[in-house]
Amino acid sequence: MEENYVIGVDFGSDSVRCLVVNADDGCEIASTVEYYPRWASGKYCDPATNRYRQHPLDYLESLETVIRKALAECGHHVVSRIRAISFDTTASTPVLTDRYGTPLALLPRHAENPDAMFMLWKDHSAVHEADEINELAHLWETDYTKYSGGIYSCEWVWAKVLHALRTAPSLRNDAWAWVEHCDWISGTLTGNTDPKTMLRSRCAAGHKAMWHESWGGLPSQNFLTALDPLLDGFREHLYTETHTNDTCAGTLVPEWAARLGLGKAIKVGLGAIDCHIGAIGAQITPNVLVKTIGTSTCDILTVHPEEIQDRVIRGICGQVDGSVIPEYLGLEAGQSAFGDIYAWFKGLMAWPLEHLCGGASLPDEAIIPKLSELAARLEPTESAPVALDWMNGRRTPDANPRVQGTISGITLATTAPMLFRALAEATAFGSRAINERFTQEQIGIKDVIAIGGIAHKSPLVMQIMADVGGLPIKVAASSQTCALGAAMCAAVAGGIHPSVEKAQQAMGRGFATVYYPDPARRKVYNVLYEKYLGIGRFFDRG
Repeated sequence: MEENYVIGVDFGSDSVRCLVVNADDGCEIASTVEYYPRWASGKYCDPATNRYRQHPLDYLESLETVIRKALAECGHHVVSRIRAISFDTTASTPVLTDRYGTPLALLPRHAENPDAMFMLWKDHSAVHEADEINELAHLWETDYTKYSGGIYSCEWVWAKVLHALRTAPSLRNDAWAWVEHCDWISGTLTGNTDPKTMLRSRCAAGHKAMWHESWGGLPSQNFLTALDPLLDGFREHLYTETHTNDTCAGTLVPEWAARLGLGKAIKVGLGAIDCHIGAIGAQITPNVLVKTIGTSTCDILTVHPEEIQDRVIRGICGQVDGSVIPEYLGLEAGQSAFGDIYAWFKGLMAWPLEHLCGGASLPDEAIIPKLSELAARLEPTESAPVALDWMNGRRTPDANPRVQGTISGITLATTAPMLFRALAEATAFGSRAINERFTQEQIGIKDVIAIGGIAHKSPLVMQIMADVGGLPIKVAASSQTCALGAAMCAAVAGGIHPSVEKAQQAMGRGFATVYYPDPARRKVYNVLYEKYLGIGRFFDRG
């Protein structure tokens, strides 16, 4: 029987990854990565104002390069049998477009304007706009935040789009609509970028744009205009229908077939959000919690709709029919900072070397591994320092971008490894708070799976998470689980497998290891966790 191959592409925060996979058994044939050149040079970002923007050319150029690099690792036998390609991206990562669906940064007159570019998920410049959305929605006859945990985030599309329109008047004449990164990539490769006809991901629309079938799609135009007249007309320029991640968006257009070095008959799957697609790659099943652990985290659960019925889950990042597995309800939560906290501490420790020792520096792989080695020798004690993991605000439970991190319980005996362990414990406490919100809302968690860089690279952090959470944690075997999930969706869009579940069964790679909680450490962490909650209540007052 002739073999079938598919491509999964994972657009991350810093780079794009490509995986060529045998669709029949999940064997990974080639894996490549390409870093975004403009982003790597720090262009268009201003951390002091929480502005993080990416130029659309970074996505297009890196996509072309990464796929060609992957195909170069495959023989003709594989390349000639590639049937489909699909994608995942970070979200909410929207951009303003003209009436033809062209991102405004691709128009020469806006090429260097950061507000004309894709606004990365971690961009927190729209805090004020998110506050206005929440205030109006909670007074409106329909609370459009109802299925978004009751709190709309500054990380999401409507807040970002409104902020860009307010801060960049020069864009207003051209700004006709907006598009999420995952939809734009699929639309570009299939030649359909018209804002009204381009296929839209239910995953991104439901979790980030307040789309819900019960109120006819996106929030009403009356609501948007009341929010700000700058949004007048946007709803009619956008969409009503959305589609799940098993949808075929079309066929690769000749221009992109030539640029990528692929055949013209290649099917293109509709993209979706990275963590949701990663959960598919990790072989998620109902009531299994998949934690994508990297610079931040995203926690994904799927449940039978009957388990929730007409209930809404408080303080999470949305509940959306079909956002992960088409037949199930997808629930999203997450932490705004995780690995970013360790990177911050590494930079703090390296500062004297870089600035006081003639510019000397240690390689990245020297500081964190040594801190981890020494921190692993420490046993948790009830008198240990306790930190809050809110260095980039709090995503869930109950989003609040204004809260800040803190470290308490420091004495003259506190060492750098002790502080590093306290930070690792803080990220685990934040993870436990998410788990407990689900259980408080009567959502059962029967298993935990971890994916992402930290899951594979840090036994210390994973063991602490197991001890703090009190549940075993399986680590997915594939190091490119998001790209693998995208490949599974491509296999369905390409007609190779009849459903996402069947693709998971055929292409899943299993698990590399399992971390089991230690009962003695768990008892100590119960005490420290209560301190964490108390400190959080103190700093979250008002």
